[in-house]
Amino acid sequence: MAAVGESSRRAAPIRITSTLALDPDEIEETFVRAAGPGGQHVNTTSTAVQLRFDVRHSPSLPDDVRQRLERLAGRRLTRSGVLVLVAQSERSQLRNREEALARLVALVRAAARPPIPRKKTRPTKASKRRRLDEKKRHGALKSLRGARPAMD
Repeated sequence: MAAVGESSRRAAPIRITSTLALDPDEIEETFVRAAGPGGQHVNTTSTAVQLRFDVRHSPSLPDDVRQRLERLAGRRLTRSGVLVLVAQSERSQLRNREEALARLVALVRAAARPPIPRKKTRPTKASKRRRLDEKKRHGALKSLRGARPAMD
């Protein structure tokens, strides 16, 4: 986790699943001043965390997970393929870092789950019959609307 003023020590990989882990060196954190209420404290300290993770160029992600993550990220993904997460709800920089990292892990974990394939199903004979009967009833009702009453 390369952050401003932090020593470049080798951190343990971030476990996503049993087979997938992210290298902490791929994650860039910057600290900015948080918006919103908080009094004088919020004006003097940079507690908000902006976490950046390059999805498109990450060697840790397999291609299928990368594609699903890009779809899941939505507007949080820049045009160059960098995922940007901002955490500023906590008053502590440490808790905001943990929250941003937890959100990244949750997002990658969701992308790591392959979609369940759709099983083709066929309508039952009874449901087909009900549908056709309903169509006949509806058609008969509509045909009555246009019929003129008989003159005696």
